[in-house]
Amino acid sequence: MAETHSVKVGIIGGSGLDDPDILEGRTEKYVETPFGKPSDALIIGKIKNVDCVLLARHGRQHTICPTNVNYRANVWALKTEGCTHILVTTACGSLKEDIQPGDVVVLDQFIDRTTKRPQTFYDGGACLPGVCHIPMSDPFCSKTREVLIDVAKKLGIKYHSKGTMITIEGPRFSSRAESHMFRLWGADVINMTTVPEVVLAKEAGICYASIALATDYDCWKEHEEAVSVDRVLKTLKENANKATTILLTAIPQIASMEWTDAVVTMKNILQLSVMLPKQ
Repeated sequence: MAETHSVKVGIIGGSGLDDPDILEGRTEKYVETPFGKPSDALIIGKIKNVDCVLLARHGRQHTICPTNVNYRANVWALKTEGCTHILVTTACGSLKEDIQPGDVVVLDQFIDRTTKRPQTFYDGGACLPGVCHIPMSDPFCSKTREVLIDVAKKLGIKYHSKGTMITIEGPRFSSRAESHMFRLWGADVINMTTVPEVVLAKEAGICYASIALATDYDCWKEHEEAVSVDRVLKTLKENANKATTILLTAIPQIASMEWTDAVVTMKNILQLSVMLPKQ
């Protein structure tokens, strides 16, 4: 069994899902990265004696729109703090009848519809030389996902053990025609933030998993009120405790497990993915 202190968990909280009260002994730390400032201060503390770092994806006052989130700075900052894992929460719209508002989805795939976001740390700058062609067949850490699924099951929270997230640029919601198209593509849920966060975490060699909370049926469902900010916030307020409870239970379980093989595997994948400049 790994020592508890060998695991450090970064938590990126989405809209309405970034309550710092889940951490004990909190301190704030403002940092700079080679890619600029993260969304807000890093909140450093513990969850049941496990070192954790919480970061509000959109800033604590929710002032940063999805396109303008500095995803590279956020992931880099958590990596620099020594995080071995990143657990994230995200609100999302459901594109499937059986994923009801209030349900939790443990994501396993994504479809990228963003257009304006840097998706790599290897951007030709001096920080990291070369070009990284990171494989993305399995974007999320399967071992971490299994813990989240097991915890949700034991807690009696209605969950879906897999799901494909389609990430749109935003900040607008989809048209009805787009919503129907995404359903035809096989997407299960829709949001504005999974990409490039999950891609960057993989480049950073961090075990990344996402707890997606369905808040609405986007706008495809007939006789159902179309998605709106009011509706999203209402559902989040009623259901945010689900994500929090999963995190509080899953993090000690993750810390008690052995992660050496997973970390080594990710490092090897990254090494094989980077094409260095010719000397």
